[in-house]
Amino acid sequence: MAAVRENDLSASMEDYLEAIHNLAAESSVARGKDIAELLGVSRASVSGALRVLKDRGLANYKPYGYVTLTDNGKTAAVEVVRRHNILKFFFADVLAVDDDVAQQAACRAEHILGLEVIDRLLAFIDFVTKENKNGYDLTKKFKRFCSRKKK
Repeated sequence: MAAVRENDLSASMEDYLEAIHNLAAESSVARGKDIAELLGVSRASVSGALRVLKDRGLANYKPYGYVTLTDNGKTAAVEVVRRHNILKFFFADVLAVDDDVAQQAACRAEHILGLEVIDRLLAFIDFVTKENKNGYDLTKKFKRFCSRKKK
């Protein structure tokens, strides 16, 4: 089966993949009730989503059993997590947004921004990091600029 492309999944399905991935990172598998709790949704919603993910070849799932990701599911989940982490880092560390706000913004933006925008953000972060190593701390200067604007 071919790997699922980013645009093939709804934001909701990406959230489920990310939740399964994160839960499985802690204990190798995920359970429906843990997914429901993490996402703040009903267990019935989780069951429906898991059936969709199973039908798409992204998850191994049997009702009342554990959930694991297929190889394609892992690939898709890792990409979702990668986008989320880039965005959270950008919002929190580059733009100096509060961690909780950055987390929520990353959750929303990861589904909307395409790979081109995410890749450009990653390049910008890389640029800023290299400039910091060269003694020119752009993020520190930007944080000072923002704090002056609040006054």
